[in-house]
Amino acid sequence: LTFEDVVEALQKNNANVGAGYIEKNGEQWLIRSPGQVADIPGLENVIVAHRDGVPITVRDVADVGLGKQLRTGAATRDGEETVLGTAVMLIGENSRTVSSAVSAKLAEINKTLPQGITADPVYDRTVLVHKTIATVQKNLLEGAILVVAVLLLMLGNVRAALLTAMVIPLSMLMLMTSMVQTRVSANLMSLGALDFGLIVDGAVIIVENCLLRLANRQHHLGRLLTLEERFHAVFAATREVFTPSLVSVLVVVLVNLPLLALTGVEGKMFRPMALAVIMALLAALALSLTFVPAALALIMTGRIEEKDSFVVRQAKRAYAPVLEMALRFRAPSLIGAVLFVAVCGWLASRLGSEFIPNLDEGDIEVQALLIPGTSLTQSLEMQFQVERALADVPEVKTYFARVGTAEVATDPMPPNISDGYVMLKDRKDWPDPDKSKAALVEEIEKRLEAVPGNAYEISQPIQLRFNELISGVRSDLGVKVYGDDLDQLLRSGDEIARVLNSIPGAEGVKVEQVAGLPVLSVD
Repeated sequence: LTFEDVVEALQKNNANVGAGYIEKNGEQWLIRSPGQVADIPGLENVIVAHRDGVPITVRDVADVGLGKQLRTGAATRDGEETVLGTAVMLIGENSRTVSSAVSAKLAEINKTLPQGITADPVYDRTVLVHKTIATVQKNLLEGAILVVAVLLLMLGNVRAALLTAMVIPLSMLMLMTSMVQTRVSANLMSLGALDFGLIVDGAVIIVENCLLRLANRQHHLGRLLTLEERFHAVFAATREVFTPSLVSVLVVVLVNLPLLALTGVEGKMFRPMALAVIMALLAALALSLTFVPAALALIMTGRIEEKDSFVVRQAKRAYAPVLEMALRFRAPSLIGAVLFVAVCGWLASRLGSEFIPNLDEGDIEVQALLIPGTSLTQSLEMQFQVERALADVPEVKTYFARVGTAEVATDPMPPNISDGYVMLKDRKDWPDPDKSKAALVEEIEKRLEAVPGNAYEISQPIQLRFNELISGVRSDLGVKVYGDDLDQLLRSGDEIARVLNSIPGAEGVKVEQVAGLPVLSVD
């Protein structure tokens, strides 16, 4: 028998056949012969040939079993192979809403799984969102308390200070309404950039001038003012400082306008921030010109004394001699100021810069890179070694990874690359809660270096994805060299890597491998 005999027998004995119809007792019966194989025993019993009257079946010449596709990827967790699923969010959706819905659905799915099988969420974006919201809440609350404390110390009038502070919650309400109506994202950048000092700036100018005019008017008349007189005095005082208040707000608004022209990732991050600041300042300006003077005229009913607070008096006492000396020695003061600005400018040019701030996501991404051509089985073995190397790090809660490409190829990768997620415990559960994340990353790097055969890209889960989506390069900085000669590209890449490695502060410099994949050609 030949291989072709087996194939032909399987083809002929695995089909459903129609055979027309027959008529019987006045009825028409359609004829069909179901001959499709339904299971493994059916395949084993297919007759390939007859020899000396004895039927030879597939079972006699072959082993029959369930086959499998060639694997292109796998998943691991804490040194063992596992099954990993990913929920992919649609464009324009809210990550917090989607994560909450996925968590609820996962709880339902767990009730239907067979005994001994559980579906555990290992990475939940909601955790990061809640941490970010908590940070924004803390920053805004501390900022508001600080501004109110400064107002109480500097204005010297409790009612006036509290009235000025009322601009903060009212302008925030107006800001939130505007952001909802214009669909501006409320995030760590847009809300964290709000400066309550700037928001109350115009109100402080108007309140101080109104207090001064009310006090002068009372002193001039020698009695308490009526409501109508207070309204007139406040109106005149507000009109006097209207221009400075308007200019102070417009200057900050104009500074933020160029940010609205940004596009790409920078636009996504900074446009909501600029819009939020502009809307908050305009809301505060409207309140300063309407609510603040009207409320001031209503609540300032008693005797008003316009005098410096203790803090202002002490500040003037310290400032007056310095001012007098600067006016007396004008040339040295001017030269010293110019030199000071020049030195600060030089220092600023040496500081370095980063246009997009780095958000601490809390967790760590470790991408392991092996030489091209490494098999999936070998990659899994080496990934197990990597995960076992970090198993006894007390700050690490779990380590899971995706190796190669999943069956649904949403993120294609060769088998020699793995995406590893190092999920950290809450800081309060660390042996040393004051330990910095940089120190922990350094410790993880040392442990990973003990595992041979790997190169590593250490980043953060979302940050690495963004870097990869933006430029195709997973690092913060990528240098791309174009050409059609792979050998020359590799030589140029190695030369660039040597130069980058010589720059202070550069770390993790690697050259993307463009050759070395073993191929077996059968002609």
